[in-house]
Amino acid sequence: MFKLISTGICCIVVTITLAGFSLSMYNTAKQNSLVEKQHKGKLVNEQKQAHYNFQNNRTVVVSNPESIPVLVNKQNKLPAGYVPKDLVFTQIPFVPSPADSEKHEMRNEAAAAIKKLFDAAKAQGVNLLGVSAYRSEKTQNSLFNTYVNRDGYLKARTYSALPGTSEHETGLAIDVTEGDGKCAAVDCFSDSTEAKWLQEHAADYGFIIRYPKGKEAVTGYQYESWHLRYVGKKLAKEITSQGITLEEYYNAAKVNN
Repeated sequence: MFKLISTGICCIVVTITLAGFSLSMYNTAKQNSLVEKQHKGKLVNEQKQAHYNFQNNRTVVVSNPESIPVLVNKQNKLPAGYVPKDLVFTQIPFVPSPADSEKHEMRNEAAAAIKKLFDAAKAQGVNLLGVSAYRSEKTQNSLFNTYVNRDGYLKARTYSALPGTSEHETGLAIDVTEGDGKCAAVDCFSDSTEAKWLQEHAADYGFIIRYPKGKEAVTGYQYESWHLRYVGKKLAKEITSQGITLEEYYNAAKVNN
């Protein structure tokens, strides 16, 4: 009787131990699965929020400003005082300006990509110059106020962003121009060989023409053939091949999900 009871207790203990081990493995697997789903769903959630903001003309602070494909526009603004963590000086030629100017900076991944784009263009006889890349919130505020004083608030809003809503503040955008710099950030650049080359090849290096012609009502800004935005090769090719904007990409993601 005693041996049977002892054996029974032993079995119970073993059963409980095995059950505990099994439960631990289950919880670990469940946690790993949850982390993976959260990682995969991060961009989708950003897309859904961006779409909602766009549809409802609502301005909110973006939750993940470090995300490469982050949508920053009139409805989606950066956190106050935001400064990208990985800014580096680009290794490309610029129109005359101090070598240590913040406008020569971009986030590390974007800086490497723009260097490859410039090198590829030059190899094909197309010479490009940088005009303005990163801008701090303070710089953007000063620039916007200059435009308001010159053209009035409503006009300024068609081509310049309020501080916190400029893509330049992400460190992922850059204005470029042709080799002689005569059409730096002005309409005449659109008819240049350089602009046409960018239309055909920018996506190969992860960039899109952020404010394309005919999409003013969608982006909220006038056509800027010189404004490049880094989003990564896969997304750049998808957006370019469909002839859509970053806003429309996020909108499509909401509809499809």
